[in-house]
Amino acid sequence: MMLSLLLTTLILTARVKLAASADDGTMHGTFTVRNDWGHRFEAELVFKTTELVEGFVCTLTFNIPIKAMDLQNADSYSHSDDLKTWTIINKPDHMFVEAGQNLVVHFFADSTSTSSQSLHPTATGVCQNKGKDYNWSVPTLPNKANSKYNYDDVLYKSILFYEAQRSGKLPANNRIPYRGDSALNDKGAKGEDLTGGWYDAGDHVKFNFPMAFSTTMLAWGLLLYKDAYQAAGQLDHMYDSIKWPLDYLLKCHTGPNELYVQVGNADADHSYWGPPEKMTMARPAFKIDASHPGSDVAMETAAAFAAGSLAFADKNSGYSSTLLSHAKQLWEFAHSHQGKYSDSVSAAAGFYKSYNLTDEMCWGSLWLYKATKDAKYLTEARKWFDPAPAWGMSWDEKIAGNQVLMYQLTNEAAALEAVKGTYKYWFPGGEVPYSPKGLPFRLQWGSLRYASNMAAMALIAADSNSALEEYRHWAMCVIHYALGDTGFSYLIGFGNHGWPHSPHHRSSSCPNLPAPCGPFVMSSNHPNVHTLYGALVGGPDQNDAYTDSRSNYVNNEVACDYNAGFQTAVAEGWGRTRERGGGPKRAMRKVDNTDADQLPGSPGEVDHGLTGLQDQCQPS
Repeated sequence: MMLSLLLTTLILTARVKLAASADDGTMHGTFTVRNDWGHRFEAELVFKTTELVEGFVCTLTFNIPIKAMDLQNADSYSHSDDLKTWTIINKPDHMFVEAGQNLVVHFFADSTSTSSQSLHPTATGVCQNKGKDYNWSVPTLPNKANSKYNYDDVLYKSILFYEAQRSGKLPANNRIPYRGDSALNDKGAKGEDLTGGWYDAGDHVKFNFPMAFSTTMLAWGLLLYKDAYQAAGQLDHMYDSIKWPLDYLLKCHTGPNELYVQVGNADADHSYWGPPEKMTMARPAFKIDASHPGSDVAMETAAAFAAGSLAFADKNSGYSSTLLSHAKQLWEFAHSHQGKYSDSVSAAAGFYKSYNLTDEMCWGSLWLYKATKDAKYLTEARKWFDPAPAWGMSWDEKIAGNQVLMYQLTNEAAALEAVKGTYKYWFPGGEVPYSPKGLPFRLQWGSLRYASNMAAMALIAADSNSALEEYRHWAMCVIHYALGDTGFSYLIGFGNHGWPHSPHHRSSSCPNLPAPCGPFVMSSNHPNVHTLYGALVGGPDQNDAYTDSRSNYVNNEVACDYNAGFQTAVAEGWGRTRERGGGPKRAMRKVDNTDADQLPGSPGEVDHGLTGLQDQCQPS
C-alpha cells in the first residue's frame, strides 16, 4: 500500500502541528495535499505515534464538502450531513503501527467544489488508538485475610472474568467497558428468546453442558462459603454472577420435555476472529426432547437449578421456587427419557461430547435431594452412585463430586471410603502423575481445570470431616501452584509474578470498537488489547512448560468451567486463612447438621492452617 510521500506533486503546507499521543490515545496529524485537480485531490494525514497502535479511528474535518473518499489503508465509517466531517477506521490488514513510526492516512477525495471557486482543500485530523484501555483500571483489593496470595483479589477478578463472558443485553452496571450487547437475536426454532448466558471460552458458542456445570459448582461454593464472598465485598456480585446463566438456562427450558442445549455453530464460530458485538454468522439453536434425549445435560441443568434454588432461598424466595420447579421437571424428563445428549445433538459431539450419563444421573438426583429432602431422589442417586476412584472432576465427570456430596448428605461410611479411594488415587504415590513442580497432571488440555476441580472437592471433603484435614494442604498446594508458587501466575491480571497477556480469547484480543478485528490480530505477537482479568488459563504441560501465545489454545485458552472449581476452592481458602489470623472459626459443613466429632473416623478438628503451604508442596 502507498504510505510514503509522493515527490512529483504540488505540496500545500501542513495545517495542523504534529503532536504525540495524549493520555487517551488521541493523536493530531499533519495534513498535506499532494495533487489538486479542482474537483478531486490527493492528500495524506501523518500522525506521529509514541506507543503501539492496534486499530485506529480518525476524524477528518475539511473546509469544503467531500462527496467521496478513496482510502488506501482505511475505510470510511461515517460522515456528517454537510459532508465536511468524515470518520474513518483502519482496514483489518492495516491494524498495527509500531511506537515511533508514523501512522499515514493516504487518500483521494472528490469535492463538491470546482476549480473556479479557488478553494484549496484543507483539513484537520484527529486519530485515536483503539488498541488500549485508557480510562479503565482494575484495582487490587486489600488482602483482608492476610493470606500468602490475596484471595479477596482472586474472588473479585474471577467474578469479573464471568462478566466478560456475558452474552445478550448487558446491564446498566456492566463493569467490562470493552463489552457491549451481543447475540440479541439468539432464538429457538419457534422464536423462543435464548439471549443471555455465557460464551463458553475464547469463542462465542453457548454450550449449555459446561455452562450448567460451572453454574452448579459456583452456586455450591456460594452455599458453602458465603462468608468469604461477604467478607471480600463480593457477595452481591456473586449473586449477579450465577443469576446470569441461571436466567438463560430457564429460557432454554421451553417445555417439560424440551431443553435447548446449545446456541451457535462451533465450526462457523471458530472461523470468525472478532468481538461478539459484531457477529453476523447464523447462530442455530439445538435442543433435546423426548425423541432426542439428553439426560446428562438435563440432569446437569437440574443440578444447577437446584443449587441455585438453595443459594437464592434467603435472597429471593420467588426466584428460588421457580428454579426448583424447573429442576424437578428436568429431573423427571431426564429420568423418563435417557440418553446422551451428544448422540442427539451432533453439533456438540465434536466439542463437548458426553461419554457417560451415570454420573449426571446421580449428580442431579443428589442435588434434588439436597434441595427438597424428598427420599425418592436419594433412592435414585444410590442406583447410579459409583464408588470407584474418580478419573477427575469436570463438565463430563462428576464421580468425585457425587462421592463428596453423598457423604455430606448421608454421613455414610461407604461414601467416605469412596472419597478416600479417589484421593488415594490422586495423591502423590497414586495413579495420577505429577509434574516436576508438583502439579497433579490429568490431561494437557486444561490441566489446571482438572487439578483445581479436584482441589475444590478435597476442600469440601475436608470441611465435612476433620479426619481429612490432610486434603486441605494438598488442595491449597494446587491452588497456590496456579497463583504463583512456580514463579508465574496462571490467573490473568493477578499477583506480582508474571501472568498471561495473550490468552486465546477473541473479545479481549480485539481493539475497541469501531476498529475492526480479524485474523491479523489472532496471529500477531502483540498482547491482547484488553486484560481479561480473573481468567484462569488452561495451564502447563506435564513438564510445567507453558507458552503464552494466542494461538496456543491447548494451554492458553480460558473457559467458564476452568474458573468454577478454582474460584470455589479459593473461597474456601479465604475463610480458613482468616481463622489463622484470629477470625471466627467455621463450623464443619454437614448438611444433616451432624456434629463433626461424631462422624466416622473423626478424631476432632485438627488445626493445620494455610499460610505456610509454600514450604513443602512438592510431591514426595
